[in-house]
Amino acid sequence: MPDSPEPPPPGPAGRGGIAAWFGSLFPMLTGGVALGLLVGFALIGFAPGSGLTMAASGQTSAAGAAAPGAGKKLSFDIELGDMYVKPPSISVPRGADVTVNVFNKGNQQHTLALEGADTPLLDPGESATWHWGVISRSTQAWCLVAGHKDAGMLLPITIEGEPAQAVAARGAADGTGSNDTTIDASAKPAADWKPVDPTLQPAEGGTTHDVTLRVQEKILEVAPGVKQVRWTYNGTAPGPVLHGRVGDVFTIHLVNDGTMEHSIDFHASKVAPNVEMRTIKPGESLDYQFKAQFAGIFTYHCGADPMIYHMGNGMYGAVVVDPPKLAKVDKEIVLVQSELHLGPQGQPGDLKKMLAGDQDAVVFNGYYNQYALAPIKVAPGSRVRVWLDNAGPNENMAFHVVGTIFDTVWKEGAYRLRPGNAEQGGSQTLDLQPTQGGFVEFTLPDAGSYPFITHKMMNMSHGALGIFEVGGTR
Repeated sequence: MPDSPEPPPPGPAGRGGIAAWFGSLFPMLTGGVALGLLVGFALIGFAPGSGLTMAASGQTSAAGAAAPGAGKKLSFDIELGDMYVKPPSISVPRGADVTVNVFNKGNQQHTLALEGADTPLLDPGESATWHWGVISRSTQAWCLVAGHKDAGMLLPITIEGEPAQAVAARGAADGTGSNDTTIDASAKPAADWKPVDPTLQPAEGGTTHDVTLRVQEKILEVAPGVKQVRWTYNGTAPGPVLHGRVGDVFTIHLVNDGTMEHSIDFHASKVAPNVEMRTIKPGESLDYQFKAQFAGIFTYHCGADPMIYHMGNGMYGAVVVDPPKLAKVDKEIVLVQSELHLGPQGQPGDLKKMLAGDQDAVVFNGYYNQYALAPIKVAPGSRVRVWLDNAGPNENMAFHVVGTIFDTVWKEGAYRLRPGNAEQGGSQTLDLQPTQGGFVEFTLPDAGSYPFITHKMMNMSHGALGIFEVGGTR
């Protein structure tokens, strides 16, 4: 897929790890999600026109009366965690001079920036005291790490006695504008567009696999004319498909070339999460080694907080581990299903949509209807194996090929159907929940076009559609 030569906007780092994953899920699922996606920094509120001003003790309101908080100095203790701020809000009299003592009790870096000012990040266990000065209107402070604000790390600061409607209106106005990015189902990609090659490459010879995965934040096209910042492994979303056999050893050299902290979690591995799945800062690297003890197709993904944000922005891929004595086929491909939650054009996806399960598209291998735009060629009579991985993060999968019946089905570690079964049974659909995987086998004997879809029909209508094009000769 083509990508823009423009680098993505830089963002501060965030630190997380497997220990923070589960603690972050509950506030993300149950807490209110703050409005607005942080894509840059605003100047601190002491600038002219910000509404936050330093003033003498005789400060007056617009009506000429002294501000109730004029001359008062207030101090607040603020606790930051994964993904919360305590207390959830503070209230001050207009004109009070405010200082905050901020304590990071989370497992990753956080900060608390007044109106998005460029405020230093605090490592886990660190604290800092910041003087915010005179507060003359209701406002907000939030964590600058990408996604943390929308995950709940937002501190409303209200002026005592100000109507709630005014506070809410200002909160809605602090974002970067409306998200009007939409997919045109009738649009065609540019002439130089190329689909992702779905062919499963043969497993390398030998029993060891050394792979370097570089985290890169890139602007990629995800539908005709629609570009998003994608957080990728080796520049693609999904990342590279790894292929081996039971007993093989994979050594992954993960390098973080991004602007924020990232990690990787291989569902094909049995390792200590806090050791090999740990989050690394920009410029850092780690080696992740595991032995493939089980057969199947397994998801890998980033586990940095908020995990759904990193996965939803493209940080996922698949590992195929062949079962013993796997039969040969004429064509073998891999389809990874995922969702698009569009942010503004050229920006990362929308965390609020991800948390709400409000996807704009469901796609195979990262691009809207790409195998309908560029059908997969198959010779008549060919035996086809399709490996399927549902990367999610939210939607289930119901894979179906129109015009044929599956005679072989493997799901989550075992054959569910094989040729020559006593019941003479066949299968029409393989169902997979997020991060489940399997494969199906079938033949396409006659020339023609055979659509393949996820038979959850609303998702087929939103990008989960492709075509096997069977030619007239073998």
